Amino acid sequence: MSVDADYFASLYTDNDDPWAFRTRWYERRKRDLMLACLPRQHYARIFEPACANGELSALLAERCERLVCQDLDPTAVALARTRLSGFQHVSVQQARMPQDWPEQRFDLIVLSEVGYYLSAQDWLQVIDRSRASLTDDGGLLACHYRHPIEGCPQDGPQVQAALTEHLGLHPVVLHEEVDFQLAYWARQPRAVDLEETCP
Repeated sequence: MSVDADYFASLYTDNDDPWAFRTRWYERRKRDLMLACLPRQHYARIFEPACANGELSALLAERCERLVCQDLDPTAVALARTRLSGFQHVSVQQARMPQDWPEQRFDLIVLSEVGYYLSAQDWLQVIDRSRASLTDDGGLLACHYRHPIEGCPQDGPQVQAALTEHLGLHPVVLHEEVDFQLAYWARQPRAVDLEETCP
């Protein structure tokens, strides 16, 4: 993470939900849209770096057999572990991105609200490691705020443009609004798994 760890530590001082993930309609609606953009209802292994306090993670946990979450901040990690304590198939690790990228393969990687906290060089490393970590039928979901964030080396449009240019996967879903953009890319050029059935 290019932004200093103290930046995130200050956000969690006396606040267990600094971005109001639990209380803002904007955040809840955005999560619902992200989940709706996933072309498969079930994934074997999901990786979510920068999981914050685990609100999105809890919804991803319902869609997979194994979920690996990471965050740089120890308070965020503790909050996420508490939030996800009811899911035995979830692990939450304290880690710095891109240095501590897991040596595993995933069929879904979720990069949500994280790219602008990294330098352009570090973000390209994340893109490269994401591509290398995907299974043969894997996909990547990314969502970023479109307005500048004070103290961050990049903004959302720069982050998403780098993904589009360097990821090298098939674009499946693109959703743009005034405030955020989300997109899903996949190794295979198909929109929805037509063979998948509901439980």
